[in-house]
Amino acid sequence: MTMDFSSPNFGSRTPVPRQSSVWKRSAVLVGGFVVLLYLIEIADVVSGQRIQNAGVSPRTLDGLWGIVFAPLLHDDWSHLIANTVPALVLGFLVLVSGIGQGLAVTGIIWVIGGAGTWLFAGAHSNHIGASVLIFGWVTYLLVRGLFARNFGQILVGVVVFVIYGGVLWGVLPSDPRVSWQGHLFGAVGGVAAAWMLSSGDREKRRSSKSTPGPPGF
Repeated sequence: MTMDFSSPNFGSRTPVPRQSSVWKRSAVLVGGFVVLLYLIEIADVVSGQRIQNAGVSPRTLDGLWGIVFAPLLHDDWSHLIANTVPALVLGFLVLVSGIGQGLAVTGIIWVIGGAGTWLFAGAHSNHIGASVLIFGWVTYLLVRGLFARNFGQILVGVVVFVIYGGVLWGVLPSDPRVSWQGHLFGAVGGVAAAWMLSSGDREKRRSSKSTPGPPGF
């Protein structure tokens, strides 16, 4: 066995940064998710658009399954294509700061967005589309830095607001064919996720404030 004493990492206990690995895994995950959306849309077309009926149907027992399936379903190709780039960009930004946390954020948005739509949307309607996640990812990226008091995250939030802030008008009633309720509760889910997952940062700030400093001279 030979040892390379010329290596800059020899004798160092500091692990080699793996940020590039996180970026790659984030890109693969969000890319795979979007590919899945397209495969499901192909299956929906082949089925005569029967699959898309499995969305959130408010206040019905069968409609509860829509909480699970609705973000994966789309009305047509134009609906899916409109969601593709925002899903890729925003999903990547959520995941790249930590795969586990990004998946937790997505899960919280998924459940709150679907459950809120099931509870409060109009009866005899079917709510589908990844936009529930997109709106949640937008609001999460906008407010997480404020809750965590993290300058880098605040800066990302500003950039996201400049590019995607305009979509937030979609939380208001407009086109009756558009699920503004899904948008609204997806956005609520994003804020809730940011608040819940920043609890550790808030606890650290409280602890530092309650710890007395060294006596003065």
